[in-house]
Amino acid sequence: MTPARTGPRTLASMTGMLTARPLPARSRAFDLFLAGGLCMIFGFLSLAQAHWSGILAFGMLVPLIWRRTHPELVFGAVCSVAVLQWLGGFELMPGNVGLLVALYAISVYGDVRLSRIALGIGGLGVLMATSRYWSNSDWKQQVTMMVALGALVFGVWAFGERRRTRGLYVAQLEERAAQLERDRDREAKLAVSNERTRIAREIHDVVAHGLSIMIVQADGGLYAADQSPEAAKKALATIGDTGRASLTEMRKMLGLLKQDEQNELDPNQPRPQPGVSSLPELIENVREAGLSVSYEVTGVPRDLPALLGLTAYRIVQEGLTNTLKHAGPGARTSVSLDFGREMLTVVVTDDGHGAGVAPSTDPGHGLVGMRQRASVSGGTVSAGPKAGGGYEVIAKLPYNLPTGE
Repeated sequence: MTPARTGPRTLASMTGMLTARPLPARSRAFDLFLAGGLCMIFGFLSLAQAHWSGILAFGMLVPLIWRRTHPELVFGAVCSVAVLQWLGGFELMPGNVGLLVALYAISVYGDVRLSRIALGIGGLGVLMATSRYWSNSDWKQQVTMMVALGALVFGVWAFGERRRTRGLYVAQLEERAAQLERDRDREAKLAVSNERTRIAREIHDVVAHGLSIMIVQADGGLYAADQSPEAAKKALATIGDTGRASLTEMRKMLGLLKQDEQNELDPNQPRPQPGVSSLPELIENVREAGLSVSYEVTGVPRDLPALLGLTAYRIVQEGLTNTLKHAGPGARTSVSLDFGREMLTVVVTDDGHGAGVAPSTDPGHGLVGMRQRASVSGGTVSAGPKAGGGYEVIAKLPYNLPTGE
């Protein structure tokens, strides 16, 4: 069944009379078979009753071939033949069953408003038939026939209306299921995209930090190669250790990326990530690279959520990386963590003469990456040159992570 659509319609299709509704080949074949069968049975029965009755019967039954593609036109054509039958004074005949089939078709497949009008026309037909064919009967028989014919007409129309309503309900359920499936696919794609962005940001932070240390050590080793071979060897050893550590961590990130391609993402799945407890090791590696770094923790340390600890770690790592890039030789850096009552405050400062962290339009890099990380944790990051020289990064990270819908 193809229920009629509701809603705005064009002038050409407002009544469904000018545009055929699409219908599968199997349904068209069934309609042709149904109309042919009715013609074979009721048409020839009417023809046996009277010559003109048979012609009128075929006029009511043949249009039923198009009962689903043009239900309004078919109903109008069948009613027109019935009016000719009434005006000509012809008796009721088996072919009048076409009126009921046409009424059923318009109630199921036709326009809703025209279906109501068709019911009214059916009621008028009951009055006309009673006045013509039972005019010589007493009033009780007339009332009985009127009620019987009216119940038949209304029953056929109501059955068709029920099928229309059920069809619309099923269509709505199918559309809702399809929409839910589309929403699920869109959410899955969004989750994959967010995870890939997170992993890409992690890879950038790891590679940028490791390369910065390696570049500083390489420059220092090159400068000291002639005067202090031992210092050059130490710089090369640091370069090797840093490269291997960065490569190991990057392989972990790539492993997560490959795992996400093969398995469904689970946001609650624990992932091995550095946190605040890993900061001393990070700072020690930076010190070995030649940068003077002081580290201070104030307040009462507490266990932090994994996301918050990772955010603090990456902000410190990015701040130290940019100090290595921009602060210049001999710069001193300080890293401080303040465990307050409601939030963790991370401060990275230096007394260098570089430009600091340049804003970037590439998400996940530099200051933009810091702010994105902090915003995910519900915090903020402010960064800029200090009044007396140098650069300062301040991150405020609330302990209570924001909850998404």
